[in-house]
Amino acid sequence: MAVNTKEEAKAIARYIRMSPSKVRRVLDQIRGRSYRDALIMLEFMPYRACDPILAALRSAVANAEHNLGLDPANLIVSQAYADQGPSLKRFRPRAQGRAYQIRKPTCHITVVVATVAEE
Repeated sequence: MAVNTKEEAKAIARYIRMSPSKVRRVLDQIRGRSYRDALIMLEFMPYRACDPILAALRSAVANAEHNLGLDPANLIVSQAYADQGPSLKRFRPRAQGRAYQIRKPTCHITVVVATVAEE
């Protein structure tokens, strides 16, 4: 199955309050699959990361449909990755007046859909 790289659309969900490593384990499951298969998988996976990934995937397909006039039935997830965003820094009070830093990570989720080239 060859991917036509000229016909692709992408969507980026930025500043998602989740660790990028936890998002990547879900993205690894849907990368290379058809839009329909990816939708079904994301609906029934038990992970919290599925909701923002699903939103990004639907946005990428809407971009492909509206901006490029592509049919959603012919789309596959050609690229899906999560980059690290800025960490929220918080402090937790500890014994004897000390404070420990807590980092709350964020990530940027990028989903690219492309058409399947007929051979």
